[in-house]
Amino acid sequence: MFWYLFLTAGFLCFLHIICNYNGKARKIRKIPGPKDSFILGNGPAVMRSSVALMDLARELASNNSGIYRLWIPPFGAVNIYNANDVEKIVSSMKFNEKSQVYRVLRPWLRDGLLVSKGSKWQERRKILTPTFHFNILRQFCQVMEENAQRFVANLKEVAGRPVDVAPIISEFTLSSICETAMGTRLSDLGTSEMNAYKDAIYNLGYIFYQRFIKVFYFVDFIFNLSPLSRMQEGYLKTVHGFTKKVIQERTEYIDKFGVPEQDLSEDDYVYKRKKKTAMLDLLITAKKEGLIDDIGVQEEVDTFMFEGHDTTASGLTFCFMLLAHHKDAQEKIVDELKEVLGDFKRPITIEDLPKMKYLERCVKESLRLYPPVHFISRSLNEDVTLSDYVVPAGTFCHIHIYDLHRHPDLYPNPNKFDPDRFLPKNSAGRHPYAYIPFSAGPRNCIGQKFAMMEMKMAVAEVLREFVLEPVTHPDDIRIITDVVLRNDGPVEVIFVKRQ
Repeated sequence: MFWYLFLTAGFLCFLHIICNYNGKARKIRKIPGPKDSFILGNGPAVMRSSVALMDLARELASNNSGIYRLWIPPFGAVNIYNANDVEKIVSSMKFNEKSQVYRVLRPWLRDGLLVSKGSKWQERRKILTPTFHFNILRQFCQVMEENAQRFVANLKEVAGRPVDVAPIISEFTLSSICETAMGTRLSDLGTSEMNAYKDAIYNLGYIFYQRFIKVFYFVDFIFNLSPLSRMQEGYLKTVHGFTKKVIQERTEYIDKFGVPEQDLSEDDYVYKRKKKTAMLDLLITAKKEGLIDDIGVQEEVDTFMFEGHDTTASGLTFCFMLLAHHKDAQEKIVDELKEVLGDFKRPITIEDLPKMKYLERCVKESLRLYPPVHFISRSLNEDVTLSDYVVPAGTFCHIHIYDLHRHPDLYPNPNKFDPDRFLPKNSAGRHPYAYIPFSAGPRNCIGQKFAMMEMKMAVAEVLREFVLEPVTHPDDIRIITDVVLRNDGPVEVIFVKRQ
């Protein structure tokens, strides 16, 4: 018995040394981080609830050193929120490849623009970039305004009482991305299918979190044997079914009428509205030219349907919460709208939006405090020095945008909502990578102008009709671990009819 225990203890000690004192581990463990556990490194530290894991990230970043590490044999992750380090990673084509963390998204997004790499990423980016040219965005503006007005009409039905804004906003942003980038009206797809799609995305986020904290689920073979895998299959069937229907609707239209031209007469309408050039049209055309196949079209539609509605919905949710707590900001926006529009009730045009300077600062400050994509991750394919530490090749590099945006060296009193941080005189000299709500560098968000236009339009339309009263306080927000920034519970606001 003694020899059995002795040999077991000896084997475990040997395993601990192999796992935690190899060349890669020694380099990574020089970086500050949580206390290591026997054999498992920091594995036990991250096996906690969704909210607690986000709290741990905030705790580890609280000393403002700009860097910390996690070591879960055989995986190492360096976590950065120092602007100089962030610039070194995201601005370089050497570190352009997303890390293996995104592998859990592949059953859903496959090789879409978010997760693809190398020549495939470059080819897809080249195909899709024209979608967000200014002349195309100009055509989208009218649709966005009409959707924003329907959004306001929905808010009138719940005015005067606390309402969880996220579901209503999500319907607005999903409708906008469908009618603009996809060229398909949401009403033609069915309300029940839309709700099932949104619920499936939320539940997929929970599954991705489970795979992140339970290292054994990161192994596909083990995960595929789990009940979570069967749940994921059901949700993916819903999500892919919805986007396939979107593609089918637009393909049938193009087969019948052809791809719409950009310059059309005022009396040329589709679904009783002027024709628009949709992102999906470009993909369908590229498929006809042999530049992309059916699976490729599906990949990009899945990617843009998700990124184009869920991230913007998150941004608007927290923006409305913050504005509800700052009546002075609301009134400044309204005064600006009156000055820009002249006729306060007239439709907002794309020429009006750049003139809404204070509104834009409010949106930017909201995205600073609550960046919808709060975390991105890259693969380090060679050794790199970050904050004076040599990080070995093969390490995951997690960029914590949430903590970068709240670093006191970049933003004094960082938790305060202060739109004037983005006045030219106040932002001059600020590090160019201090503010990256849409990422930065070669892999920055291709649709950031679209998102800003949509957010400004939504806030302007809502504040023309309502005064926002606070319910959920920023101190009550408990962020959960998810692909997109979400609260653990509703984010409630009261919409009071403006007199």
